[in-house]
Amino acid sequence: MKENKLRSFLYSAAGVALVLVALVALNFILGRLPIRLDLTEAHLHTLSPGTRDILGRIAKGDSDVTVNFYVSQKGNRLPPMEEAFARQVEDLLAEFKSASGGHVRIKKLDPAPDSEVEDAAKLDGVEPQMSQQTGEPYYLGLSVILDPQKVSIPALSVQRDKLLEYDIARAVSQVTQTNKPVVGIMTPLPIMGTPSNPFMARMGQQGSEPWVFVSELKRDFDVQTVAMDSEAIDPKVQVLLLVHPKDITDKAQYAIDQFVLRGGRLVAMLDSLCMADNRQPNQMGFNMGGGSTLPRLLKAWGLEFTTNQVVADAQNSREINFGRGPQAAPAFLFLNKDAVAKGDALFEQTDDLLLPFSGAFTGKPADGLKEEVLLSSSKDSQLVDPITSQLNGQKVRDDLTPSGIQYALAVRLTGKFKTAFGDGRPDSGNTNAVAEVQLKEGKAENTVYLFGDSDFLYDPYCVRVDRMFRVATPFNGNLSLGQSLIEQVAGDPSLIGARSRASVRRPFTVVQKKQAEAQKRFQVEISRLQKDVEEAQTKISEIQSKKEGNQKFILSPESKAALDNLTRKQTEANKNLRKVRKDLRQEVEAMENKFTWANIAAMPLVVIVVGIGRAVLRRKRTAAK
Repeated sequence: MKENKLRSFLYSAAGVALVLVALVALNFILGRLPIRLDLTEAHLHTLSPGTRDILGRIAKGDSDVTVNFYVSQKGNRLPPMEEAFARQVEDLLAEFKSASGGHVRIKKLDPAPDSEVEDAAKLDGVEPQMSQQTGEPYYLGLSVILDPQKVSIPALSVQRDKLLEYDIARAVSQVTQTNKPVVGIMTPLPIMGTPSNPFMARMGQQGSEPWVFVSELKRDFDVQTVAMDSEAIDPKVQVLLLVHPKDITDKAQYAIDQFVLRGGRLVAMLDSLCMADNRQPNQMGFNMGGGSTLPRLLKAWGLEFTTNQVVADAQNSREINFGRGPQAAPAFLFLNKDAVAKGDALFEQTDDLLLPFSGAFTGKPADGLKEEVLLSSSKDSQLVDPITSQLNGQKVRDDLTPSGIQYALAVRLTGKFKTAFGDGRPDSGNTNAVAEVQLKEGKAENTVYLFGDSDFLYDPYCVRVDRMFRVATPFNGNLSLGQSLIEQVAGDPSLIGARSRASVRRPFTVVQKKQAEAQKRFQVEISRLQKDVEEAQTKISEIQSKKEGNQKFILSPESKAALDNLTRKQTEANKNLRKVRKDLRQEVEAMENKFTWANIAAMPLVVIVVGIGRAVLRRKRTAAK
């Protein structure tokens, strides 16, 4: 009886109101407790270990870091999306304060128009942004201060929300450091940008901005240019980033050799087909240039690199729209968790990478060196011609025969390196360089990173750039990986964990595997039909080539019959080929639709089943009474 009265009360208006008040009160109390439960798979709402390491060092020190958080409130209010984002920033800053034991002090300030706080914001380097809805300026930025160091984030952007933790953690790390490490960049590409020439501007040619990757590096490091014909690397350079060293000379390789032996860190990005190298395109705009490698150094290290072949991968590729509709692009490698090194600090949370036209490393490392494969293809891959991959991706996919080999796309070599120039320095006209003592072996163990692609850091393959608002938004994990890599070898290694969560895209790995399986099932029939088409075309060409003189436009009855028969055969083969490809596309689309609807319908079905189950159980209990 009492149970029925309680149930009646809970279902009454007063009961509902009481439950609502209780929930609000409980939420209020729990919201003020230092307890959080993050149930996301990647722990997106929990400070990463790297950020906690940085804040832990501050907690052990005697100095406090001040964060001035400028956000418009009473004056020109934030747009709705930015207002929600500002709460996200405030929550994150509270986490920073808690993890630092209170040594990170947060000051929330409202830079109202014509106020002293607005003047302070401008002095701290925080810039006003313009609302697209109202056209009014507003402030959303911060500055991090540890006297005498100050690092500003002039404008926090919703578009960069995935990198929010990293941006703030980097600013905090920067104010605790006194000197920036020196990173040298050696490349024939205009990676540093090109200045605008007034004379060339009149001809319609403008200068270019630095790659976003370089602009990001300059925020943390002293980035310097190293000439491609250098005979020695400046001792101040701690990390050398070598990008697409096409036609590199022995003298430059010798300089790199000595740089590694004296303890300098090398990150070399080679390429089999560099799309960023548009210095010698053909008339159709395609890149026909050769690859880049380090022949003397790789040979001494026991490795080889495929400058005349790229990796095509049925499992790690997709159709891409190049402006002419979706097209096969098996040499554009979309890499997920299955393709990256397991248990490696640099790659622990790296996901969703894009490597266009990557080459592969083969061979066995020399004595004293240890090789770790960081990125690899699937076994459904094959080495193919780079030009054909660029011009006719469909043919490459049709002809692809899985090799069963997981090709190494990026490797790390660790150990004591020995010189690749045992016969001495290459001839040089630099008398000062000749006087230097040649190192034959490294004094201590060192690490070299080798990548089979350099385009993955080229803007079109890693970021979307909004020139108007000066914001670059990553659309995959490429930029994150590049920055983490440089920081691991030169900067604060604790930042790696903070940045590795930047890309949270969840690729449909199951769908990709199913697509690869479907492709393999249809591959035999496609190859047979393709061969029939080619054979028919070859015979037609042979018949036509036999016509001579006044018979140029005349065929014998036998030749004409044969030609008509071959033409019909070619037409039929093409028709069947189109049908098979259509069937393949339909199966893939049906598969995608099935997974999509399964994901959409799964949760409602679970709720319905649980509801029905509870109703049946309740009825049984009632009947039993």
